[in-house]
Amino acid sequence: MSQTTKLPLSLTANPRLDRWIKFEPDRTVRIASGKVEIGQGIVTALTQIAAEELDLSLAQVTLLSGSTEHGPDERYTSSSLSVMVSGTSIQLVCAEVRASLTDQAALRLNCAPDDLDVVDGTFVKNGAITGLDYWDVAPTLDLSRPPSGAAAPKSPKDYKIVGQEVPRTDLPGKLTGAAETYLHDFYPDGVLHARTLRQPSPNATLQALDEDAVRRASGDKDLRIIHRANFVAFVSTEESQAETAAIYAEANAKWSSLRDYRGCEQEGAWLVGQPAELRKFGTPVANVEGAADIVTATYTRPYIAHASMGPSAAIARYNGETMMIWSHGQGMHPLRRNIAEMLALDPEKVICCHRHGPGCYGHNGADDAAADAAIVALALPDETIRLQWRREEEFAYEPVSPAMSVTIRVAVDRQGNPLDWTQEIWSATHVQRPGSGSGYLLASEALENPPPTVQVTDPPLESGGGGTRNAVPLYRIPAHRIEHHLVTEGPVRTSALRGLGAPTNVFAMECMMDELAVRAGKDTLEYRLSLLDDPRARAVLKRTATMAGWNDRSPGGDGKGLGIAFARYKNLAAYSAVAVAVTVAQEVQLDYIWSASDAGLVINPNGARNQLEGGIVQAASFALKEEVKIQGDGIASRDWDAYPILRFKEVPPVDVEMIGSPKDPPLGMGECTIGPTCAAIGNAVAHALGQRVYDMPLNRAQIMATLLT
Repeated sequence: MSQTTKLPLSLTANPRLDRWIKFEPDRTVRIASGKVEIGQGIVTALTQIAAEELDLSLAQVTLLSGSTEHGPDERYTSSSLSVMVSGTSIQLVCAEVRASLTDQAALRLNCAPDDLDVVDGTFVKNGAITGLDYWDVAPTLDLSRPPSGAAAPKSPKDYKIVGQEVPRTDLPGKLTGAAETYLHDFYPDGVLHARTLRQPSPNATLQALDEDAVRRASGDKDLRIIHRANFVAFVSTEESQAETAAIYAEANAKWSSLRDYRGCEQEGAWLVGQPAELRKFGTPVANVEGAADIVTATYTRPYIAHASMGPSAAIARYNGETMMIWSHGQGMHPLRRNIAEMLALDPEKVICCHRHGPGCYGHNGADDAAADAAIVALALPDETIRLQWRREEEFAYEPVSPAMSVTIRVAVDRQGNPLDWTQEIWSATHVQRPGSGSGYLLASEALENPPPTVQVTDPPLESGGGGTRNAVPLYRIPAHRIEHHLVTEGPVRTSALRGLGAPTNVFAMECMMDELAVRAGKDTLEYRLSLLDDPRARAVLKRTATMAGWNDRSPGGDGKGLGIAFARYKNLAAYSAVAVAVTVAQEVQLDYIWSASDAGLVINPNGARNQLEGGIVQAASFALKEEVKIQGDGIASRDWDAYPILRFKEVPPVDVEMIGSPKDPPLGMGECTIGPTCAAIGNAVAHALGQRVYDMPLNRAQIMATLLT
């Protein structure tokens, strides 16, 4: 690697080697990452990368993730970038430090650096142990300097740890229920429990709350009530009493300036009529005078919740000078900045530390719960506050994934091939998370000086997009464009959920590809392949089709369906194709799912399969079940009965294969199966029914409505 090699963004943003690596007295190496473990297996994968580059055993490496005090600021764990960005950064840091250590050891041993090998951190010369190791030499290095990028990492042909199926380091504690593995199981000595009374809608003003009645209802005469403007929290030594207080208060508090949400119940139709900023991308409209036909269809998806297994929680303690926060959010450094701003604290006096939580994959209520806990801790110095949201609170107030409406218009020639493609998208922002420039911590809106309204934004298309994610076809189409209506006013907070706009865009695009193939009288797989030049894309499609027995596919229309779909996530990350077999009567039964993916070099095949399979199952739930319901007073789907998700018994057998070459750089795969799975289910249902269902979720109501039209 030359000195002119461009360093990853994480390294340029954190230009000190000692922010990434530390040699411990117990002869281990601590590697730090700003990315956090949320079930995707990155703690194990990043440990493998470091151990490989340093020639250490896995037992000699510990990974510290998500610490504002000791680790680099890598913003959020998102967008399938952990291995691509943080992994590459750690690889380059370890390569450079290893080279520097070897140079210093060679000087002390009076030999050339090339004469030395490293075995488990010990220097070896001509097969003989030299008596020197990393920890002997490390004190002579200046690790406060920035990385140069001059040291070349190992060649993949020399890998011994990367690419191997290594047991997940985070699983033993999770599987055994070891104490304090999860934040929700963390009960420091003397901890106090807190619950909140949430504003029913933005700008709502608390008019009356009988605090004495709340104390009586809770059963705790010493119940502490923290009341700042329209923020209210209840604190008790007993968790059940804090919970009872919050439930009673919610039922009896009097509010004014409540928002009326009527009219927002039909999201797809409602979105198209809302104020929006129009953004256009792509080529000019082609001359389609010779087109044989214009095909138009609209596909929609409702608001979707994160539906984490457990509600959000946080722990905070303020000693009068420093605020310490434990959270399961996806960005500890952005969280620190936002809490400091909200509470007018010095950011250097706010420490945020990540602990495992029940799920996230986007932006659930974790950051907001941390803010709630910090407000309470600030009011009660030297007390440890454990604040947990209730399930109803989680569903009602967490940011949700935006509803979307996608209209595709395609001009086709006489052979049925596309000449011109327009993808028109209506969607609110997918990134209204705190710290992104377009969102705030929820509690800040209830305090004395609510933050000002800021301009709604969405990620640029060149970095993957938000509402536009995966809206650029990879197929050979002479002219194509995106018309993105960024909806600026919505009924609920929206933010990131796994895949952002990709599930809806891929659902729309790949369902349209099926429709075009059927209209042209062509097999849907062969139609795709005839328009697809990328060899890696063709390979995952062909392999998935073989796995699914595509050549034996029935004509369809008999209640049995087999569908296929493809995407390259963000057009930048992993390639993935998915095939789904279904049986459809009044509801959709998933019979089998197959998938082949190409993510280049795979660090840990077991962890990668977990990601691919998890994405498939979550996407199946999106496609068939999930829907946030809005009524006049806000979100109505506040429990598992009103918000159904895919159950264990409904998950079919799932086969996944990884067919990428280790010679190719690693590509993010945490979200690559989401879009293709939604689309493959849509195509399978259409094949089974002989009619297409255009609106997710593809549940009983949608199917019956389609069959009756």
